[in-house]
Amino acid sequence: MADVNTDDVLGQATDWAKAGKGVALATVIGTWGSSPRPVGSQLAIDSDGAFVGSVSGGCIEGAVIGEALQTIKDGKVRTLDFGVSDEQAWEVGLACGGDIKIFVEQAADAATMKRLQTERPIAQVTDLKTGIYTIVTPGEVGGTLKLSDAIVARARDTIRDDLSRTVKDEDGSEYFVRVFNTPLRMIVVGAVHISQALVPMAQLAGYACTVVDPRGAFATKERFPGVTLSEDWTDDALNKLKPDARTAIVTLTHDPKLDDPALLVALKSNAFYVGALGSSRTHAKRVARLKEAGLTDGEVARIGSPVGLDIGAKSPAEIAISILAEVVAAKHGKAKVK
Repeated sequence: MADVNTDDVLGQATDWAKAGKGVALATVIGTWGSSPRPVGSQLAIDSDGAFVGSVSGGCIEGAVIGEALQTIKDGKVRTLDFGVSDEQAWEVGLACGGDIKIFVEQAADAATMKRLQTERPIAQVTDLKTGIYTIVTPGEVGGTLKLSDAIVARARDTIRDDLSRTVKDEDGSEYFVRVFNTPLRMIVVGAVHISQALVPMAQLAGYACTVVDPRGAFATKERFPGVTLSEDWTDDALNKLKPDARTAIVTLTHDPKLDDPALLVALKSNAFYVGALGSSRTHAKRVARLKEAGLTDGEVARIGSPVGLDIGAKSPAEIAISILAEVVAAKHGKAKVK
């Protein structure tokens, strides 16, 4: 079964709803063991039994579709558990040692689904008992479901962490927070050996990577196959790329003529991480140059340098691991000020 992204699932569900069809959404709200699809994965089903998306890669789709058709008919939400201890799981083929919990509900109205496709970042918070939902963004809460301040805060933490999850209120109520975020990006300045190791690792971690290097012999398709490359001057490249709060920027050329212009743009952007290669002595000189160029103490203090977590890294691959680890820590609010 081919994988389909979230926007495709919601887009098809929206089209079905606009056509007057009943539509249900099945969402993975919990996984344990070797479940093949992550939390937040969705399957859309219309009243004719057509479907798009996946909640298990094919193992339990048949059973889920049957339950979804019932939800379309009676309007009731359903929570389905499939696991190796459940005889039904064996019947539908989930014998690989994993458990999956699926929440089935009638799809939101077309306007809400369109908003979930187009507005980022945003989260849909759904009461797992009733199916009533509300929308939470970093600056707004709106919808039929009334949430406590604690749940709103946890929903916003979930947006920041980019991890859809079930949360529980003090009164025992359970809510599923489905996050819809802008894509993660990493801009790497300098097509060097460390970059060759870092970029594939970052791609595996879900980052769309762009390598910036105006030195034509460095940023080549042969050295970076399948990677977006830019030979623009570094500040011009970053201005075009418009770093946002889902962007990490790493400068690795070790050349002030290339790194400094990029940092001048990066440190005035909303990028959640900015790191620069160099020793403490090199960084002290860099700080002086950037302040002379007009950056404030607070802006300069955002730079992660020496770049990466201190794991004793020596080789380009080890340094790349340390950089990606620090980027991930920053994304989840765990990075420490050096």
